[in-house]
Amino acid sequence: MDDLDRRLINRLQLGLPLVRHPWQALARELDSSSSELLDRLHELLNDGVLTRFGPMFDIDRLGGAFTLAALAVPEPRFDTVAELLGAMPEVAHNYRREHTWNMWFVLACPSEQAISDTLTRIEHLTGLVPLNLPKEETYHVGLYFPV
Repeated sequence: MDDLDRRLINRLQLGLPLVRHPWQALARELDSSSSELLDRLHELLNDGVLTRFGPMFDIDRLGGAFTLAALAVPEPRFDTVAELLGAMPEVAHNYRREHTWNMWFVLACPSEQAISDTLTRIEHLTGLVPLNLPKEETYHVGLYFPV
């Protein structure tokens, strides 16, 4: 990772410029080219330096429902269940955790009923009972990790 990678990561944590051509604006700001920045972003993702790059949506404002959920997946089935969940459009992302509840995932659906239906479908598909952890309150932390 070089200085441009660090500056790119630091700048992206603040969000993309809200202009017609955000990558060109970033390129001017970081004294680079938009193609170079996009290439570096892809490399950072492919190398696992960054695990995700994408928008953060305020689902309450957009409408719909979401929940954090977990499964206690037997280790021999973990990859199969992860692949199954990863193929579901309602599953925003899932993560392995060192815990009895070792697979955590976020569901984003049009309604609370759709959340319930999706959790039931996951139970039927996997034979595992999901733990549903719906949001009770929203906290905006504003994390920033300088690189």
